[in-house]
Amino acid sequence: MNVTIAVHTDIGIKKETNQDSLFVKTAKTAYGTVAMLAVCDGMGGLSKGELASATLVRSLDRWFMHALPALLYQNGSAEQLQESFGRCIEETNAAIADYGRVHHMELGTTLAALLLIGSRYYIANVGDSRVYLLTDKAWQITKDQTFVQREMDAGRMTAHEAKEDARRNMLLQCIGASQTVLPDFYSGETPAGAQFLLCSDGFRHQISEEEIYAVLHADGACGRSEMEEKLVHLTEVNKQRQEVDNISSILVQCD
Repeated sequence: MNVTIAVHTDIGIKKETNQDSLFVKTAKTAYGTVAMLAVCDGMGGLSKGELASATLVRSLDRWFMHALPALLYQNGSAEQLQESFGRCIEETNAAIADYGRVHHMELGTTLAALLLIGSRYYIANVGDSRVYLLTDKAWQITKDQTFVQREMDAGRMTAHEAKEDARRNMLLQCIGASQTVLPDFYSGETPAGAQFLLCSDGFRHQISEEEIYAVLHADGACGRSEMEEKLVHLTEVNKQRQEVDNISSILVQCD
């Protein structure tokens, strides 16, 4: 499977720094092109959030360059892949937490990561950055690890109430600020011609899934430059609608 990747990130209209960090890596293997992508939304104020998300990106890079090749060479199972990646997240959580304790600060980061191997996809999620699969519509694969999502799951809050609730950004866990981190893992077959969208929460607060689909996928496959233009367009729509957070996105076309 061939992949085309477009990336865009924006500081937004209010923040002093961009605390989002993005990860994009591809490699030629016996399985074809293997791609790994991630959106990490840092928290902690000013450079603290940026430090947390950048630390996680460095950990992802080490895992992709060293642990993943060994797993592919050994024809590792999905369970072994998940176990190895889970250890990477645990170790990074401990490293960021230790740094915070030493320097008397609180910092952390979300993670929405996508790994494409052959015809299959693997996703890991911590926090409220998201991964969407775009086929006949925008399908949200990940589930937010947030207070309002938990309330909706329990039937104590409607989707409309969650969207308006002041606690909508309250995370149940994030990497670096939680004692233990339990990522959600997802996997499946990658439909031919599908697109994946990874985004921070700032990308999707002010626009609907219908708008996302209409701009990104409704016209079918396109080149990298046009994909980037579409991400920029949706980012500017968010800013026009007064989104105050950093805004980051990665679009992947699978052919």
